[in-house]
Amino acid sequence: MATMYELTGEFSAVLAMASDPEIDAQAITDTLEAINAEIEVKAENTAIIISELDAEAAKIKAEESRLAERRKALENHAASLKNGLYNAMKTTGKEKFKTTLYSFNIQKNPAKLVIDDEKKIPKKYFVPQPAKLDAAALKEYLKTAKTCKYAHLEQGESLRIK
Repeated sequence: MATMYELTGEFSAVLAMASDPEIDAQAITDTLEAINAEIEVKAENTAIIISELDAEAAKIKAEESRLAERRKALENHAASLKNGLYNAMKTTGKEKFKTTLYSFNIQKNPAKLVIDDEKKIPKKYFVPQPAKLDAAALKEYLKTAKTCKYAHLEQGESLRIK
């Protein structure tokens, strides 16, 4: 794998391991820990590996988007052709026939419920809903109130590489 940075042999091996989804994350961490280098050198090379993995993930995400667009276009073409065939069958009055490979017939779909006026529907057709916690409002309250008997905020940490 061509990298945008120059890595030593040991760190290149770690990059190759990290690029393989079959390799366990703990094995990668253990390999990094086993490399004998100063923390600054390890940190810099680890950041290079992270950059490479992020770049590869971005390429895969772009390809997923491209393939999703292509899939959607194919689905739209198929739906258009099916709609055209439906219209042709309705127009000609041939709503059921067989060919060598396929059977064609126009059939009724399951009935679809359409609500005209929900206020007029009897209560027996409604399902009671359990109360739902407004977590965002509770979090905002806890930011101003320092203590509370039923909830608290926890502040974590994460590494940022710039």
